[in-house]
Amino acid sequence: MGTLIRTRGSRGGWRLMAGLPVVVLPAAAVWLSVGWPGWGRMWLMAVAIYAGFKWLTFAISKTARTANWGKSLGYLFSWTGMDAEQFFANTAPIEPPRWSEWVWSLAQLMIGFWLLIGDAPQLIDSHPLLAGWVAMTGIVSILHFGVSHLLSLVWRSFGVNAQHIMHKPLLARSVSEFWGKRWNLAFRDVMHGFVFRPLAPMVGLKWATAATFFASGVIHDCVISFTGRGGWGWPTLYFLIQPAAMFIERSRFGRRIGLGRGLIGWLFALAVVVGPAGLLFHGPFIEHVVVPMVRAMQDSGL
Repeated sequence: MGTLIRTRGSRGGWRLMAGLPVVVLPAAAVWLSVGWPGWGRMWLMAVAIYAGFKWLTFAISKTARTANWGKSLGYLFSWTGMDAEQFFANTAPIEPPRWSEWVWSLAQLMIGFWLLIGDAPQLIDSHPLLAGWVAMTGIVSILHFGVSHLLSLVWRSFGVNAQHIMHKPLLARSVSEFWGKRWNLAFRDVMHGFVFRPLAPMVGLKWATAATFFASGVIHDCVISFTGRGGWGWPTLYFLIQPAAMFIERSRFGRRIGLGRGLIGWLFALAVVVGPAGLLFHGPFIEHVVVPMVRAMQDSGL
């Protein structure tokens, strides 16, 4: 695998070729999923976008060029992170996972399945919107906190620096800390590497930050609003609120009233991240994607 990257990397335009799946795979997902239920289109689109970025981070990684086939395939198919340099680097010995981490990840996995398969179908007839939110919470618990954490523990057990993509987000004392250091670090790495870092020298840190969140919003619109057949722009608006809040907490006024630290900072971050969540997971998405998915699960006997 490393030889393949080196050979193609010596040709001009390899970076452009490496980025083609970022466009081609979502376009293919749109075409292939015509006539599918909304939840099926949602999953296919999400996987296509994820796979495109996953390949891009691998293809342009310098450390991946010397990796063997086993580790390369492991990064592509058995790891949720997007930091290829960290994953493939020969770093100092990695501290083995603690037993409490295994227990916590398994607990998150079980809680997620309990919410998705146990609670949501029970609520779908009487409280469909609530059932939709319960199902989404279950999916996040399964994928982000359960499966991803377990994969991190397995890789770290073999000495690979595969840090968990979720780092105790409830402890974030600022909006900046939440998005920059604690929530879905895989997506953070992609946006930082391919949007923020190239733009910052050209337009400055503030505009690069705003552009990064705008790009995040557009990507979420492509998954959420496209499959929900409505609500276009609401997820993007949600992500534009985030940098605005970050600028406030970094301002002189924000620092004066205690934003970015302590209890006040924690409450402000909670209000900004959770308060407008209805813009991100808007009504059309819940109604046309999540609720039908739960009903399909109920009909299948899950």
